[in-house]
Amino acid sequence: MARFIFITGGVVSSLGKGLMAASLAALLQARGYRVRIRKFDPYLNVDPGTMSPYQHGEVYVTDDGAETDLDLGHYERFTGVAAHQSDNVTSGRIYQQIIQRERRGDYLGATVQVIPHVTDAIKAFALDDTDDLDFVLCEIGGTVGDIESLPFIEAIRQLRNELGRHQSISIHVTLVPYISAAGELKTKPTQHSVRELAALGVQPDLLVCRCEHPLPDSERAKIALFCNVPKEAVIPALDASSIYAVPLQYHAEGIDREVLKAFAIEPGAAPDLSRWSEIVERVENPEGEVTVGVVGKYVGLQDAYKSLNEALVHGGIANRVKVNIRWIDAELFETDDTDIASKLEPCHAILVPGAFGSRGAEGKIASVRFARERGVPYFGICFGMQMACIEGARDLAGIAEASSTEFGPTDEPVIGLITEWMSESGLEKREAGGDLGGTMRLGAYPAVLAGNSVVASIYDSNEISERHRHRYEVNTAYRERLEAGGLVFSGMSPDGTLPEIVERPDHPWFVGVQFHPELKSKPFDPHPLFASFIAAAVKQSRMV
Repeated sequence: MARFIFITGGVVSSLGKGLMAASLAALLQARGYRVRIRKFDPYLNVDPGTMSPYQHGEVYVTDDGAETDLDLGHYERFTGVAAHQSDNVTSGRIYQQIIQRERRGDYLGATVQVIPHVTDAIKAFALDDTDDLDFVLCEIGGTVGDIESLPFIEAIRQLRNELGRHQSISIHVTLVPYISAAGELKTKPTQHSVRELAALGVQPDLLVCRCEHPLPDSERAKIALFCNVPKEAVIPALDASSIYAVPLQYHAEGIDREVLKAFAIEPGAAPDLSRWSEIVERVENPEGEVTVGVVGKYVGLQDAYKSLNEALVHGGIANRVKVNIRWIDAELFETDDTDIASKLEPCHAILVPGAFGSRGAEGKIASVRFARERGVPYFGICFGMQMACIEGARDLAGIAEASSTEFGPTDEPVIGLITEWMSESGLEKREAGGDLGGTMRLGAYPAVLAGNSVVASIYDSNEISERHRHRYEVNTAYRERLEAGGLVFSGMSPDGTLPEIVERPDHPWFVGVQFHPELKSKPFDPHPLFASFIAAAVKQSRMV
């Protein structure tokens, strides 16, 4: 039977619960255990799919088409375990399911209440499909004391009683702030947070204390005394030089040993963390550096491109270089007084990521043009591929009015709304006026690559599977004219109807993909497209 680790946060948000969960899972995995991580999100959205990236950061997509919290990206990158639809649930989804059941009469006339119906649904989610696992880590979003997280804390309390001794533990991530005027670390916020959690019936077994300065033994002892945990179970968590150094840092503080001790499991031999040491060595001791310009729409919040940021780092790891990312607002290139060259000339490569809507589109098209004309490596992802097609249509195929129906009515719809496509479950259909949530082409789909293409050599394969999240597609009615302008369709859906990849063979490195390769990149297994893209940037840097 799987053992459960429930992870909560206190004092303030953004303490790194997701990164801690991912790091702990990686450490347990290195000890030979089978792990899975799940995320409970208290907000009322059914999923983050319709939320602004400025509100919630990126939407992470799983192979089975779930739109999930960005923490699931950390989980996958650190463990290599593919996340599923069942690994992320929100209050909105829980309540939606309960109301649907109530309307069908499934509750046989009973009064539907938070306890037991909501808490039972949360517990069922936590326990589902865990028979073949050793440890299940469940992260509760938000901060203890938030009114919306109360049903989740209550569900944890019930589960800990039902699972029995040594089958579950609680880890509380908290803040120990440093007051510079006093020159002291303050433990009182942690004491209050633990007290509030205990008042809800959950006594933590371990405390992870985020702090900017080393936590002295005297302060650890004080926290242990007032929070009713062993001193060894008070784990300091200082800022790390890289997120990939965090597993090593937590192991040095003994978190994996203390977790096993809380489960009454003998820790045994030390885990093999050599691959993490190798990653950190490459990150901290690069043999060079390159600058990549990311021309995006949501550059004001880097979490909007979290997986992209990490995939570029992975490309750097593969090439033993540091990747400096220059975040550039695409709207800057839509004003007459902005010199595009001054922004992009310092970049050794240019990337245009995914987005929705017309804002910044012309700036992205201008970026594509700059990269094509100057011979700078270009990588277009999802929307970035579509803008590459519009630029090629306008500037090389003689279609001056080329546009996307996403931007409004057009006589030259080089990009158009996808209304139907084939999936594993059969023909999928969508309507232009339908709901936004969950109506895109989502999840993993196969593609067939042209045998003599650049991308086939990069993948070293003619068949791939990648994750998608989009509503619009390149219109194949324009394929012949686009290819006459040098933009080759080198990857297609197996039935030959949906373009997946375009490239320019006459360019040093110019690839556009309709999918999101950043979602499958890992530090110990960099995605081949990002590894190749950064290699092209390294070559470009030597030519400058």
